[in-house]
Amino acid sequence: MNCLQLARYFNVLLRFNVLLALSFHSLSAQTPYPNINEAIARGEFTQAQQLISERIARGGLPATDVYELELQSALLDRIRLDFNRDEAYVRQTLKPYYPDLPEGQLRKWEASGSLEMRVIEGEKRYFRNAVWNLFRVDEAAKKRREEIDGPRVDGLSQFLQGYLPEAVAAVKKGEGPLARPRQIRITYTLKVKPGAVPPGEMVRAWLPFPRASRSRLSAVQLDEASEPFYIISPLAYPHTSIYMEQRAQAGRETAFRYQATYTAYDEWHPLLRLPVEPYDTKGELYQYFTAERDQHIRFTPELKALSEQIVGQEKDPVQKAWLIYRWIGENIPWASALEYSTMPDIPAYCIQNQRGDCGMKALLFITLCRYNGIPAKWQSGWFLYPGNINLHDWAELYFEGAGWVPVDPDFNLQDTENQDASRFFFGGADAYRLIVNDDFSGSFFPAKIHPRSETVDFQRGEVEWRGGNLYFDQWTYDMEVEYPEIDD
Repeated sequence: MNCLQLARYFNVLLRFNVLLALSFHSLSAQTPYPNINEAIARGEFTQAQQLISERIARGGLPATDVYELELQSALLDRIRLDFNRDEAYVRQTLKPYYPDLPEGQLRKWEASGSLEMRVIEGEKRYFRNAVWNLFRVDEAAKKRREEIDGPRVDGLSQFLQGYLPEAVAAVKKGEGPLARPRQIRITYTLKVKPGAVPPGEMVRAWLPFPRASRSRLSAVQLDEASEPFYIISPLAYPHTSIYMEQRAQAGRETAFRYQATYTAYDEWHPLLRLPVEPYDTKGELYQYFTAERDQHIRFTPELKALSEQIVGQEKDPVQKAWLIYRWIGENIPWASALEYSTMPDIPAYCIQNQRGDCGMKALLFITLCRYNGIPAKWQSGWFLYPGNINLHDWAELYFEGAGWVPVDPDFNLQDTENQDASRFFFGGADAYRLIVNDDFSGSFFPAKIHPRSETVDFQRGEVEWRGGNLYFDQWTYDMEVEYPEIDD
């Protein structure tokens, strides 16, 4: 990237950083216009968007207000995409398990929230994965599915049963928490669909990139990139990306690609046996990472009551974190999540609905830990297990004398007789964790001008052009993984 281009993007960063920060706060708030808020509450999204367009067209608004109104309109489109199933689809999908489904049963699941739906434009619309979530969160439905389909075989759990005892043993043999270095090579591709951007317009893309911010992920080497000019974001930014741009061509997809190789390690700390020192509660790190934060780390009355139920009178920080960790493992089953940008307070949703995906559990865990005086932060990226590759989020906790320690409340206890291996993810992360983010809802470098597709996490990528943001339905992504040490 030449100097003129860098200067241009530094100016963009300065200009839009405030707008981005304001946008993350605004997602949890209603608009200043009661008629728009009422239309949204009634599920009349088309009317709400028309009112938003009319208010913007009248002019006289600060740029930040226009930005927030445009984002609110975009969120309504995203909710429509998430709730894209009708009752006919739900009944048809349930038919193999409930051939004669009573009307009352469907309404009971709706009322309990087990079958997630909302009324949009006067019609009941169900979450795109509502049926499969029902089989995860409702015990009777889960049992019915197992009766029909048989017990499900979890290939990842089977892999970890063999892998984790070896990881623990290797760390114990060494002098520190790291062991078993291995090389991992990733090839990431993002393709914008033909026609998503007018021909000749510049497409701007941010692809997730390995983040060497922890000792368990190091020596990142960019092997190749599809574009001759690119920018890899500095580690001062919480989202690690490789930025590229390319002009759209008529009738053709706009593809961005890179390949990188890095070294990864298993990391494990026996937290429950680890002596920790008292916190420096006056220190900047402690103050920052035990504080509330808009919009997903809030010490609400509901969260405080839950904390009292879980932690009680426990004073030891490791034991408090362990109690929270175990409660989430026992009470919050994994379920496919709504897009995070459409959720005003993710931990509150998790508590109310008693379910969540990995990131929702991580944010609930982080918030409970912070409320209990334990510095906690977000970390995320992908897991890249052989034959099992997916997006993933987890957490890190800080203990005096130990530093930042990985904790995964979603993976929680593993099904193995080796106690340390069973508890591995309370203080451990295996070499197959690709770190991309060290925080959530941060800024990008170069700065993103339009509202993000994912306002919390960054794992799939972000794309825009001068006419606006390109949402997930306008492009595709793909992660390919090689394991040179395994293949050779």
